[in-house]
Amino acid sequence: MNRSETANNLKRRLPSVNIVLQEMADVIDLRGHSEVSKVVAITIDGLRQKITLGANPEVSVDGIRAATIEQLEEKNQPSLKPVINLTGTVLHTNLGRAVLPQEALDAVVRVAGAPSNLEFDLAQGGRGERDSHIETLICELTGAEAATVVNNNAAAVLLTLNTLASNREVPVSRGELVEIGGSFRIPEVMLGSGCQLVEIGATNRTHLKDYAAAIGDNTALLLKVHTSNYRIEGFTESVSEIDLAKLAQQHQLPLVADLGSGSLVDFSALGLPHESTAAESIANGVDIITFSGDKLLGGPQCGIIAGRKALIDQINKNPLKRALRLDKMTLAALAEVLKLYRDPLSLTNKLPTLRYLTRPLADMQQQAQRLVPAVRAALPKTFHVGSKTGYSQIGSGALPVETLETIVLSIAPLEVNDSAVRKLSDALRALPCAIIGRIHKGELLLDLRCLDDEDTFLQQLQLLADA
Repeated sequence: MNRSETANNLKRRLPSVNIVLQEMADVIDLRGHSEVSKVVAITIDGLRQKITLGANPEVSVDGIRAATIEQLEEKNQPSLKPVINLTGTVLHTNLGRAVLPQEALDAVVRVAGAPSNLEFDLAQGGRGERDSHIETLICELTGAEAATVVNNNAAAVLLTLNTLASNREVPVSRGELVEIGGSFRIPEVMLGSGCQLVEIGATNRTHLKDYAAAIGDNTALLLKVHTSNYRIEGFTESVSEIDLAKLAQQHQLPLVADLGSGSLVDFSALGLPHESTAAESIANGVDIITFSGDKLLGGPQCGIIAGRKALIDQINKNPLKRALRLDKMTLAALAEVLKLYRDPLSLTNKLPTLRYLTRPLADMQQQAQRLVPAVRAALPKTFHVGSKTGYSQIGSGALPVETLETIVLSIAPLEVNDSAVRKLSDALRALPCAIIGRIHKGELLLDLRCLDDEDTFLQQLQLLADA
């Protein structure tokens, strides 16, 4: 039998789509008739093309059923999935920043699976305000008169400026014209808000007189921006919030402070580098503060705006507010995270972000002793596995020059081989629950600071060893 006859014979043996579907009732119940039949047809067409090209594939119903199930499983895998963050960056923007506490997760499930009083006043039986679920909490923790929330801090700055300074001038120190993640820059956010940036001072030194000289008839407000992701040191000068607040009051202008990551507690009391808190800014006389909910706060992605009630009322009336508002799940999560701050002594136990940032070195050293043998057993003998001290960073622009001493697992080939290190990194990322470390000077480093699910890590190592 020649090649053409063999190919024609194989094609004749290919079952029809309907015959295969008769053996896939259980899969159809799970995935639906339309989806399964589509994939079966694609599978059979693929086999026909292989035969045309001279291949001799399996053409049985069982083989096509198995191939179809495999394709359906791959097609329906979630794109967004959990990973194990061993990068050494606690608030990793690419990995979703803050991990939510259990209280927030429970709240999300609670409101997502049933109708809720999102915008319904249960006491009055009429329409309510969605911000009411978090406003009292924010005011309690910051000392502000009123508050509102939007989907991130860039949106908070944009909405505030669009409301209070559209078509008017806003002086900002040149040293505070920062670029945040994703190449978004403060000047561009200001341009998008409709206000006119007036650059004052120098990159490293700005004085109160620079602000005073910039104030004119068309000045809408004074803006102070936290340099979240860099720090200028040496011959520097900046103006305090207290002095700016006095100047703003003299000219009857609002003072707005973009706090960036933002913090609700005194970090120095937790053994961490000091970071000004939202309450301190309000006490300093700032009229409006904006800050992130998913960075140092340790909550879901959002931007918090707090301050004088008259100004917050104006912001809430801006049509952009509706476009930037939070959904019920984010509000539910944020409320539960804020409640945790009522008991500062329990924060490092209940809030993952602060637990990671304050994790004792001794705890990580003990974990490394447990894990080194398991990692060694999962890898080829061509790798050396050990542990050593290193440094973690907080991430997401928070305290950019501060580092935290940590313990890392170091993995390196016995003979220098960059390709082997990259392949190992690739293999760890390809696991069902990806293990993500960092490559540094020919070593793969797995920082243990954020590893609180040791069992899952060990399960993934076993899968790696089996592979």
